[in-house]
Amino acid sequence: MATRRHTFRLYPNTTQAKKLFEARRIHCYLYNACIAHRRYEWRASRRSVSYFEQQNCLPEFKKFWVEFAYLNSLSLQSTVKRVDLAYNAFFQGLRKLPKFKSIQSYSGWTYPSLPEKSGWKVDSKGKHGRLTLRDLGITLKMRGQAKNWGKPSTLTIVYKPGLNQWFASITVEIPDAQLLFGSDSQLKYESIVAYDLGTETAITTYNGSEFVEVANPRFTQVLAPKIKQASIALRRKRAPNRKKRIKPSNRWKKANRNVARLQRQAGNQRKDWQHKVTSDIASHHDIGVTEKLNTKGMTARANKGSKRKKQKAGLNKSILSVGFGNLNKLLSYKIEGKGGLLITLDTKKVKPSQRCPNCGVIHKHWAPITNRYHVCDNCGFEVERDKGSVMVMYNVATNQQQGLGTCLSDVGLSGSTSSTVQRKHTGSMKQLGKVKRQKSQIKGDGNLETPSSYEAG
Repeated sequence: MATRRHTFRLYPNTTQAKKLFEARRIHCYLYNACIAHRRYEWRASRRSVSYFEQQNCLPEFKKFWVEFAYLNSLSLQSTVKRVDLAYNAFFQGLRKLPKFKSIQSYSGWTYPSLPEKSGWKVDSKGKHGRLTLRDLGITLKMRGQAKNWGKPSTLTIVYKPGLNQWFASITVEIPDAQLLFGSDSQLKYESIVAYDLGTETAITTYNGSEFVEVANPRFTQVLAPKIKQASIALRRKRAPNRKKRIKPSNRWKKANRNVARLQRQAGNQRKDWQHKVTSDIASHHDIGVTEKLNTKGMTARANKGSKRKKQKAGLNKSILSVGFGNLNKLLSYKIEGKGGLLITLDTKKVKPSQRCPNCGVIHKHWAPITNRYHVCDNCGFEVERDKGSVMVMYNVATNQQQGLGTCLSDVGLSGSTSSTVQRKHTGSMKQLGKVKRQKSQIKGDGNLETPSSYEAG
């Protein structure tokens, strides 16, 4: 089974919105209470608090704080788990120490299990419908459309203060490619395409016979003057200051909404363009070939003392405007959804931007991104930078590339449908319950390891 997440907009009336805001406030209190508990135990006795210890405190907590009693127990456990995941990321060096959240920055809460167990119900076939939250006693209208619909598994209620809108993010389980195409049928990979992401040209594809270039729309740069002008107007208004107990003026609120509207417009335009482009590529090809990109490293700030800080900042904006990471994710799940295969090549081994597609010789002076046209010193082959990269990736995938170490078994191949890929333990509530029921893990003084440290069974 494959898992897909779909987002629908909710349309609550005044009474329903009041109940949603109250539930969001209570979940925010619980989140901050869990952080305060962990901080106190560490400062008082140098003891780490586990997820199971805080979860087991919920029944007594609900008895003492009666306003928590009516909320679904699994949704409260999910909020506790959210704190545990934040601390796990901190211990692994992936983020900073979790902080208390204000109600303005707290997005929402999750029902982490099936509808019949978590107290929620969705009445929809993938287009619009109604959502029932039994613990709040409300039924909400929702609008939206899902490309693939299946059995609902989890629900997340999200509130966006800048929009003053509520959303329902629902994960559904749908049959994988074998179930969609039938158990007796065999998938035939008839067409293959290699694609390269860039800033001058957003996407360059090659299918063995022709190149297709997709221009960079530069949504962020187009709206940048308007966003800058709106930001200047915002700075002239009376901004909020909690330390000095200064409330924002109505003019500041209006200007802030204007800035948020422009930024949201650029984001929506980018998302719409990404979906259209990736859907077109995935619908015409069965196998996709690309290189592994470290988007976070590529968009890092320039080193201290560098004389090219402005150039690096401009390059970062161009990369983020295209959205390398999201483009790869969209192409991956769309090709998988039709039963295709995505091949990701190791950039350090293949070196598509430095290797000649014709003779396979590596030229290190091709590496700078300013070098947009390549001429091979060995065979005289001439090609544009992006076109040469996709040619190399296509040749490697089809075992036609000249040069040493370009066989698929030598370049660190990873496929999206490979059976050798091991899934990491996600720490879902079902898995956590299984771990909790193991008596050997429950015994002791409560100093249990976090659930994410266990291997998936």
